[in-house]
Amino acid sequence: MTEVLSIVLGGGKGTRLFPLTQSRAKPAVPFGGKYRLVDIPISNCINSNLRKIYILTQFNSASLHMHVAHTYNFDSFSRGFVEILAAEQTFEHSGWYEGTADAVRKNFIHFRTQNPSHYLILSGDQLYRMDLQELLRQHKESGAEVTIACTAVTREDASQLGILKANKKNEITEFLEKPGPVKDINDFKIPTELLQDRRTKGKEYLASMGIYVFDADAMESSLDNDFTDFGKEIIPSLIGKKKINAYIYDGYWEDIGTIKNFYEANLDLTSLTPKFDFYDEKSPIYTHMRNLPPSKMNFSNMNQSIAAEGCIITNASISNSIVGIRTIIESGASLNGVVCMGADFYESEEQKRQNAEARLPDIGIGKGTIVKGAIIDKNARIGEGCRIGIDDLNRTDGDYGHYHIVDGIIVIPKNAVLYPGTVI
Repeated sequence: MTEVLSIVLGGGKGTRLFPLTQSRAKPAVPFGGKYRLVDIPISNCINSNLRKIYILTQFNSASLHMHVAHTYNFDSFSRGFVEILAAEQTFEHSGWYEGTADAVRKNFIHFRTQNPSHYLILSGDQLYRMDLQELLRQHKESGAEVTIACTAVTREDASQLGILKANKKNEITEFLEKPGPVKDINDFKIPTELLQDRRTKGKEYLASMGIYVFDADAMESSLDNDFTDFGKEIIPSLIGKKKINAYIYDGYWEDIGTIKNFYEANLDLTSLTPKFDFYDEKSPIYTHMRNLPPSKMNFSNMNQSIAAEGCIITNASISNSIVGIRTIIESGASLNGVVCMGADFYESEEQKRQNAEARLPDIGIGKGTIVKGAIIDKNARIGEGCRIGIDDLNRTDGDYGHYHIVDGIIVIPKNAVLYPGTVI
C-alpha cells in the first residue's frame, strides 16, 4: 500500500507578506473572509484522501498552532492527522530551519516512524484546487523518482518562479530558479509539439508550482548533503542524476505570497465568475467551525462583495470588498476595494463603555468612515469620519507607523488604532 506523507512548507518570516505576518506565521494569514492560507493545501490533501499531514514552520507559530488544533481533528479510526513541526533543538542539530530542504531533512526523525513510500511537498501560500491522487498516479506510472507539478506562465511571471524545460516524454532536462526579468530564457519556452494548446495568452514557460512528489528513497538520498533549499539547490542538483518528470497542471493556480497578489486574489473572489471557486461541494475548502450567527445587514447596500459569518453592517455602502468574520460596520461607512479580515471576538457593552471613557474607538469601522483600496487586518479600531485611500492617490510604499503602504496598497495592521478623523 502506498503510504504518502504530505508536508506543507510554512515558510520563514514571510517578509513579502509583511505586515500581515508581523504577529503570525504566513500560513495563518486570514484569507477570503473566513479561511487561513494553510486551509488550501490541507483541504487539497483531505479531498484527495491524503490524511497524514505535517506542517513545518518556525516563525510566529502560535496562531497557526491554535487554528490547526481547533480545526483538523480526525477520528481515532482514520489513522489521519494534521500536525505542526516547529523548529526544535536536538542532540543532532540546534539551529533554525535554514531553508525548505533543511526543514524536511531535520524532521526525518519524525517522518521515518510513518514508514512512507512517498513524500508530497506542498507550499503554504498558494491558491489552487488539485486532485493530488492524479499527481501521484502519474508519478508512479511514469517510473519517475521525482515529479514536479508545473503550470504555464508568462515571461513576466517567470521572473520570480522556478522555470523548467521538459522533453516530449515530460522528462525535465533543465531547471532555472528565478531568472529575473532581464535574463534570456528563450530556450525554456514550451515546445510546440509538447504543449501547443497551453501556449495561450503569452504563457510560454513552464513554472514549478513548488509541489513535489519524491519516492522515499529518492528524498533521503537527495537530502544527504548540506543543501538548504529545494528550488535553488536540490532540484537543479538532481537534473541528469535522477528521473524527474513534469506534471502539467491546467487549472487555476496563484502564488499569493506578496501583498499585491494577496489583495488581488481576495478581491477576485467577489467577481461574478471568480477564478477560484469556493462554492464546490465536492471539493470544499475546510476551516475552523466557529458557530457564529449569520451576518446581519441593516439598510445597507452591498455590491459584488462577500460577508463572512457574524457581521453586523448598518446603513453602509460596500462594493467589491471582503468583509471578514465578526466585522462591525457603523452607519454611513463606505468600503470600496477593501479586504477586511474582521475580528477575533465581540466587544461587550462594558468594554465599549470603557473604550468611550478612554476615547478609544470600538473594534470595527466607525460612522461615516470611507475606505478605498486597503487591507484591514484583524481587530483594527477605525474611528468615526476617517478617510483612508481617498485623498492621495500617489501612494509611496513605506512604514508610516500606524499603517503601511505595500505595492501601492494601504495595509492597516492587526490591532491598529485609527482615531476619529484620521486621513490616510
